[in-house]
Amino acid sequence: MTTDSTSGPALFGVCGAGTMGSGIAYAAALAGYTVRLYDIGEEQIRRGADQIARFLQGSIDRGKLTAEAADEIRSRVATTLALEDFAGAEIVVEAAIERLDLKQDLFGRLEAIVPESAILASNTSSLPITAIGARLAHPGRMVGMHFFNPAHIMKLVEVIEGYRTSAETMERTAEIARRMGKTPVRARDTPGFIVNRVARNFYGEAFRIVGEGAATYEQVDRCMKAVGFRMGPFELMDLIGIDVNFAVTESVYEQYFNEARFRPHLIQRKMVESGLLGKKSGKGFY
Repeated sequence: MTTDSTSGPALFGVCGAGTMGSGIAYAAALAGYTVRLYDIGEEQIRRGADQIARFLQGSIDRGKLTAEAADEIRSRVATTLALEDFAGAEIVVEAAIERLDLKQDLFGRLEAIVPESAILASNTSSLPITAIGARLAHPGRMVGMHFFNPAHIMKLVEVIEGYRTSAETMERTAEIARRMGKTPVRARDTPGFIVNRVARNFYGEAFRIVGEGAATYEQVDRCMKAVGFRMGPFELMDLIGIDVNFAVTESVYEQYFNEARFRPHLIQRKMVESGLLGKKSGKGFY
């Protein structure tokens, strides 16, 4: 994958070359965007580029793409260590770690680089969009664009309206999501937005059942799949990352002023403390 800057009339920037960032970059490239994928170090960039290469090879192996089409898509993606390479971007999506101060600093730097017309979007799963954009000179361009893992496959995208997000920004972001083959849903800037707020009870009740000794992880998952869920809560946490799930749970709980129904469970904390994070660590609930 090239590390040279490319130019194009529709430049899609992604900050963060981790699992979500590389998936978003790949989805944007599939949609025909010129993509720049940024991270702070060569190792992170390499892992992101390798992940996109695996996505492409998987599509070739499944007959979804020809080798020629894959090469064309690959040519649309450039990696970079310089935020200045986002000059001219139509949109920049941030997919960095869930730290408010880091996101505020990043968007402050981006605002000085991108055109005034550019959309600044966060893929945060739980932090308030209003707070992320609070320090911007033009907070109307700040919006939530929350993809779901794996970002290149999952169709749903939450488009989150901060208290100062403009109507134009909301509509343009939804249109970009549609161009990427996604289904955008408009969400308020409330803790957990739509999906993660609803999902807290999906996970929380499962933890309470297991914590009380009423059932095992496997039994809970089997019951949920029997009523129509494609994955049970513990299988899903292994896929997402138990540490990620715990962080979102803590964030939603704190933002709702410690409302009991959103309270994290001791099992979550112990799994994270033990390094049992799911698929990413090789072992989790399974």
